[in-house]
Amino acid sequence: MPTVRILREAWADPDVPLPAYATAGAAGADIRANLASCDRAAGLTIAPMARIVVPTGLRLGIPDGHEIQIRPRSGLARDHGITLPNTPATIDADYRGPLGILLVNLGAAPFTVSHGERIAQMVLVPVLRAAFAEVPELDATARGEGGFGSTGRR
Repeated sequence: MPTVRILREAWADPDVPLPAYATAGAAGADIRANLASCDRAAGLTIAPMARIVVPTGLRLGIPDGHEIQIRPRSGLARDHGITLPNTPATIDADYRGPLGILLVNLGAAPFTVSHGERIAQMVLVPVLRAAFAEVPELDATARGEGGFGSTGRR
């Protein structure tokens, strides 16, 4: 089992749990908001159609040959319209900066992120790197140049 090394930022609240799987079959580990001390009581409010980077207080050491994908939590999306504008977001194995979660409020009402709240999930994924080669032409396929919607709705 690969290990993701986690460094908690010096300012971060140590009582906020580290990422963890909610159930034995969960693919994603829940990530929690770890707000600056000045924001902990009131939380961070996201207006409708606004975006905000929510701090986690963490930095990650991702194993070589892997990435972390950050994905929305389905309950926040269903109940409040809170999602990620770039989902899945990729955290590269060589990134060592702070882990912030970019959230967007697609709902009709403001939403307040509370300190310690589960805001996203992370999935560790193996990465296969490709070689890129320019060629004079591509092989034909049944789909051909059919783009968006070309295979129908059903």
